[in-house]
Amino acid sequence: MAEKSNLKVVLAVFWSFFGVRKRRDYDTDAQSLTPVQVVIAGLIGGVVFVSTMLLVVYLAMQFLT
Repeated sequence: MAEKSNLKVVLAVFWSFFGVRKRRDYDTDAQSLTPVQVVIAGLIGGVVFVSTMLLVVYLAMQFLT
């Protein structure tokens, strides 16, 4: 059960990063997810996103110069 909950949190944060959420999905998530879960997943998602962008820029600089 915890795996489904974690997957729901990750998907909710992922789609929220893009700003693409249906109202129905938002309402469902608001009832079933806790704010702590969403904040932690958001912070982890932000770190992963920024790290990926830094890695892409680093690799581009290494191969293009």
